[in-house]
Amino acid sequence: MELEIRSFELPPIGTQCYAVLAAEPQTISVFDAPLNAFATIERIAVETGYRIEGLYFTHGHWDHTLDGKRFNEAGIGTFGHKADTAFFEQPEVMAAFAIPGMEMPPVRIDTWLEAGQTMTIAGRRVEVRPVPGHSAGSILYWFVEDGFAVSGDALFRGSIGRTDFPGCSFEELAASINGQIYTLPDETRILPGHGDETTVGAEALSNPFVTRQDHG
Repeated sequence: MELEIRSFELPPIGTQCYAVLAAEPQTISVFDAPLNAFATIERIAVETGYRIEGLYFTHGHWDHTLDGKRFNEAGIGTFGHKADTAFFEQPEVMAAFAIPGMEMPPVRIDTWLEAGQTMTIAGRRVEVRPVPGHSAGSILYWFVEDGFAVSGDALFRGSIGRTDFPGCSFEELAASINGQIYTLPDETRILPGHGDETTVGAEALSNPFVTRQDHG
């Protein structure tokens, strides 16, 4: 049975939250938690009767984690990569590149993911791929049989994640994109942390920052 994907562009800077709905086993899997994500997903749970089974972070930057604490308080399991521990647990370290005065509550990660591991989400096989460069703990979730990947801020339609923050590296991000994203099937849908979805093939051919020809 096909999964249903719903995307929500949420405050304060238009960060995407994705809800992956599985009719069997009637669960909602959530990717990233911008402001208002919890109320948004809770409405879907009431509407469908499905259970919110987990919150999966692509990385620990503040605009992706602002509502994470609300998922913690509701007892929903959270997942992320340990290399971004400081961002999750001590978000004040991001004050220099956050909105001044923005309240950034810490988030508890219940399960630390290993890059390269395979896990089950929404009843499907998902490969966790490391895509550092925008942050050390950036990861991509590839739904192998379903033909889509949640990429966080590694790769956008016609762009890439910023590399001018502390701990970022363009060279590392370019290597991640070439080694971990452009090696996926060309028809794979990329669900990014900001903006519209794209495909691996489209970006590998024409992304102005990192193309397969330039960095492959």
